[in-house]
Amino acid sequence: MPRGIPRAKQDESAMRFTSFHVPLAPHPKHVGASYLKSDNNTLWARNAAKAHVTNRNRALNEDVNTLPQPEGRRGSKVIVIHPGSRWIRIGRASDVTPLSVPNVIARKHKPPVPPAKFIPGVSHPRKDRARGLVSTVSQAGDEYSVALASDDPFDAKVAAIQISLRDRMRFYKLRVTTNAASIATTFNEQFKPETIPEVNDPFRVEWITSSDEEFIVGEKALKLSDPEKQGYVLRWPISGGNFNTRDYPTNHLILIDIETILGTVLRERLNIAPNLYQEYSVVLVVPDFYDRTYLTNMTTILLRSMGFKQICVQQESLAATYGAGISNGCVVDMGASTTSIACVDDGLVIPDTRMVLNMGGDAITEFLYILLQKINFPYRDLNLARSYDWNVLEDIKARLCTLAEGDVALNLYDFVVRRPGRSTEKYGLRAYDEIILAPMCLFEPRVIEFNQKRNGARPFSSPDVTDEIVEQISDHITQAMMISTQHLLPSALPTLAVPQDGGAILAHSMEPSGSNENAPSDAPRPGSTDAASEAASESIKVDGTQKPTPSTTSTSAVGDGTADAPMEIVDVDDGETKPNVAANSRPQADQALGVELQQQLHQSQGQTHTYPGGFAIDVSFEASKLPLDVAIFNSARAAGGDEKIRKYLQAVLVVGGSALVPGMAHALESRLQAIATPLVPNMEKVQIIPPPKDVDPRVLVWKGAAVLGKMDGVADLWVTAEDWDILGIRGLKERCFYL
Repeated sequence: MPRGIPRAKQDESAMRFTSFHVPLAPHPKHVGASYLKSDNNTLWARNAAKAHVTNRNRALNEDVNTLPQPEGRRGSKVIVIHPGSRWIRIGRASDVTPLSVPNVIARKHKPPVPPAKFIPGVSHPRKDRARGLVSTVSQAGDEYSVALASDDPFDAKVAAIQISLRDRMRFYKLRVTTNAASIATTFNEQFKPETIPEVNDPFRVEWITSSDEEFIVGEKALKLSDPEKQGYVLRWPISGGNFNTRDYPTNHLILIDIETILGTVLRERLNIAPNLYQEYSVVLVVPDFYDRTYLTNMTTILLRSMGFKQICVQQESLAATYGAGISNGCVVDMGASTTSIACVDDGLVIPDTRMVLNMGGDAITEFLYILLQKINFPYRDLNLARSYDWNVLEDIKARLCTLAEGDVALNLYDFVVRRPGRSTEKYGLRAYDEIILAPMCLFEPRVIEFNQKRNGARPFSSPDVTDEIVEQISDHITQAMMISTQHLLPSALPTLAVPQDGGAILAHSMEPSGSNENAPSDAPRPGSTDAASEAASESIKVDGTQKPTPSTTSTSAVGDGTADAPMEIVDVDDGETKPNVAANSRPQADQALGVELQQQLHQSQGQTHTYPGGFAIDVSFEASKLPLDVAIFNSARAAGGDEKIRKYLQAVLVVGGSALVPGMAHALESRLQAIATPLVPNMEKVQIIPPPKDVDPRVLVWKGAAVLGKMDGVADLWVTAEDWDILGIRGLKERCFYL
């Protein structure tokens, strides 16, 4: 070998089964070309230069005598799309408010047409106790006490929520009407509806009794008088931030329906013909905890199938901060089927803080229906599978439900029922605490059947298909989810202890969700039937979410927590309860805990790992069962130390339809304050940031994405159809910060 040439090292990794010599990488000083030495060599720069030359040549070739076309408002050529489970918000970025269209389509179906069915997501009482029989009775001598009316497991769950409500009413010194349930039941049973003539009904609905169209989209689809008899099938293509595979026989049909809904709304409501799509750019809003297959298929529909000019994809939490005008905060997006939580730091969503709770506004609606049935709901023919009956309950929920304890009273309400082929009927309704128990299921999710919600759903893509980007564990599991479920892993370790400063041990338990109220609770818990089923339906509490009370501060062995005596933070030296945890030790302990869990799980013998990350349980699914207040605290806790927790809990932004429930801000503040005060040193007041003035929280995410679409900086985030053809999802990775 000549002198001056370094000896090539033998490559033992890449091509060990061949004698071909792999040359070394060239030294930059010895390379005369400028390839990949500057941004001008990238595909983005070449495409931008090509577009600039094309536009300049077009301008030169135009006739100088032609009048210049007046430029529209900024953002008039940008379409912002925010798809959801129930609604799709769509409009130009220059519009003040978006169009809110029901994300539903009715398609003609060959006979026999399958009937509409409703899949329950909330626990139901036994059939013999479904109507006219209350779940609890008051005990003599104490108006705040609650006793079970039967051995029905549903009554036990409702009683636990009522105990939580009575504790808060006791704390605020509010009186309780002990015989309110019997009074409301008697009144509702005897009430006869009032018939309203059609000429006196200003909001009458023009029902569609016959139609020959192949498909009907949006509000028109919900106006079909009888879809089954007319040969239509109603489907909602998106559910819970992903494709609704449960109601569709094939994946291809889902994509066709999404494209049909978008094209119909653009043509009929925005007057944008398909031949003009190439002039428009699209800002697509995706969930924080997105599925990569969902992202890929939605981008393919917009760029390839529909032919839009370019696309920019942004997450919901980041768009919400743009709309609210803040740069840091914890965003809680309460949708119809799921609730998303994520912390945003200086325009970037922190990946480890993302959490998705499998409950939302639909759970409140269904639980309200069950509670009203217990007090003889006067509209007896209600069927949740019919769209117009579901709208009746949605209207009742919007007008009656509250989270303010002071609004609980035995009041008289009215509601109107409009059905096809019948006159409009006006009903009267008396209700007491049902109006507050229904939205409290977000904080007490023991009544929600999480396993039923995912029955029948299938993965959209096969796990055998190799993606263009290597999957990371953070695509399926976040640090906030690990913190929430660490007490469930592994089965050989029933209680996992994390050493803290001063010898304290942090223990986690499966604790009912009613223990994190402001007011201390001395009332006994209702007896549970089966421990396994109770643990499956109850939410997962984390360390120290209950204020120390005389009934819970008694010394007990770590790992023996029950519903009546949950595990506390116990000092191993003297057995005293310590509600505070060292400020500097929590983030390191959380990170070390995740590593330790993975190591211990992989070392266990005879264990089959079928879930992402090699865990014995579905961490993401188990974390979706948390109460809302605990999930928000865990999300802020995953961001870092105590300083980060204080930072994000003082800037909690609540958006979505369920944020309109009166008293939601105070309910969250009080519960989060009860959790954070004993655990976070120097914790100040928790603050819920209201949306800007006169801005509907349901469209705040869309407005934030519209602001982004009008900014000059968005020019660096566009992905064109050519980029998508060459790079695929790798192009989004180069243009987005979260892939």
